[in-house]
Amino acid sequence: MTEDLWYKNAIIYSLDLETFMDANGDGIGDFEGLCNRLDYLHTLGINTIWLAPFQSTPNRDNGYDIKDYYSVDPRHGSNGSFVDFMHQAERRGIRVIIDLVVNHTSDKHPWFQSARKDKNSPYRDWYVWSEKKPETWNEGMVFPGVQKSTWTYDKEAGAWYHHRFYEHQPDLNTDNPEVRKEIERIMGYWLQLGVAGFRVDAVPFMIETISTEKKVKPKMHFEYLQDIRRFLQWRTRDAILLGEANVLPKESIKYFGDEGEGIHMMFNFLVNQHTFYALATGDIAPLVKTLEDTRVASPTSQWAQFLRNHDELDLGRLTEKQREKVFERFGPEENMQLYGRGLRRRLNPMLGSRQQVELAYSLMFSLPGTPVIRYGDEIGMGDDLTLNERDAVRTPMHWSGNRQAGFSQAAKLVHPVIDVGPFSYQHVNVSDQRRSEGSLLNWMMRIIQLRKECPEIGTGEWVVLDTKVAGVLALQYTRKEKVLIVLHNFNNKPAEVTLTLKIDDTSQLTNLLDHHETFTNKGRKRTVTLEAYGYRWLRVGSPDDIV
Repeated sequence: MTEDLWYKNAIIYSLDLETFMDANGDGIGDFEGLCNRLDYLHTLGINTIWLAPFQSTPNRDNGYDIKDYYSVDPRHGSNGSFVDFMHQAERRGIRVIIDLVVNHTSDKHPWFQSARKDKNSPYRDWYVWSEKKPETWNEGMVFPGVQKSTWTYDKEAGAWYHHRFYEHQPDLNTDNPEVRKEIERIMGYWLQLGVAGFRVDAVPFMIETISTEKKVKPKMHFEYLQDIRRFLQWRTRDAILLGEANVLPKESIKYFGDEGEGIHMMFNFLVNQHTFYALATGDIAPLVKTLEDTRVASPTSQWAQFLRNHDELDLGRLTEKQREKVFERFGPEENMQLYGRGLRRRLNPMLGSRQQVELAYSLMFSLPGTPVIRYGDEIGMGDDLTLNERDAVRTPMHWSGNRQAGFSQAAKLVHPVIDVGPFSYQHVNVSDQRRSEGSLLNWMMRIIQLRKECPEIGTGEWVVLDTKVAGVLALQYTRKEKVLIVLHNFNNKPAEVTLTLKIDDTSQLTNLLDHHETFTNKGRKRTVTLEAYGYRWLRVGSPDDIV
């Protein structure tokens, strides 16, 4: 039964430990600080936390360069601190998923240090080497314009090693059975400590076999995802895998598996990109097509829907013309763009108005799938474009209008807080917004609660209704005879929509956000008026059935 799959209706909150809350005053967030903010997350309505990497690291790539998979980085506490956090989260009914970063390690990892020093090292074949300079040495960069190659010569090793990401992140050889066994040990270790699953980093790169020749394409091993899932569910029956794979719709089935035997959930990058195109232009046709194209067949498979994350807003799947329109509207200045394909901005500064922010989040929570929120977006935090690359959206959480935004008592922080302009912590913070009835934070609490009251979004059947009005998207969900209709107007002017519904004449529509609104009824037709960038969550039923 899909109703038993907890991840179908989870509310996932993505946070980076180092920028969330500092308890010991060293300027870096830690587990004790996060524990002190669990009541806030519980009140917000969060039931699942996704933690960015927190293991031991040189920290040259936001913790994604791991040098010990089995320990907590001392900056954040200890393994004991993690266990205490898990206990506190469980007490509040909050599940925890963590990053599984096994496409690569840090070059400081003992495995790589052993591999480069000795060709006979047992760890030599744990990485991908080439004795000669590969033909593909400068192809396939993840960070074009910043990254110079995907193969680097190591003098000590006397060979070239492969790295999809930065050169300080050598790729693991997941074709090696010993590497796969170690990945199972890593998963088993954290599962034993209580995590509810893993956000799997860079899935396509984790399952590929790289060639040094241009004419040979990488070979993809999708069966490995099934192996990981079998191990996961053997150890913990209801743990899940949430995959990062920005792939085309026809390829996504290979990640989910024909019968849902692969990854449980994947981020819907295509819907995300076409959502921003719709927000920029009012043209919803590409978004509707993408929703249909990414429909999943298996009842156990699920999309994770999101607006912003810890990386750039990747627009690489849009056409060049579409991408230019999004750039023009949301990132017209060169320093707002990144890697020639995306934007390095937070949601609020991009959209620029409370109306569009509400429209965007109402849409995200009502899309087929599981919603994922990025820390700070619930209060409308801004970005710091003076920071390098993706660090622009990785600034400390604004807890109050006090010194250092209430994040830390330290004079120097891991990243500076935003302290100038309309998005400074003096203007945008949790403390002020929780006391303001009309704040974005209080609106977000309401929309999260509403999403929890509408489980048909996660487990029901859905169709796109033809509104016959350009720029107005209508989604209808049905589950156990309950019907929900969600409308979004992407136009900057009001729109009137007449819906012809398969209901009897006595059925009515109830606005779940405003029970006092009434609608014009004529037989099976219902007329709804939407303000500019307006939205409605409408329950269909008899007056006695609707609370």
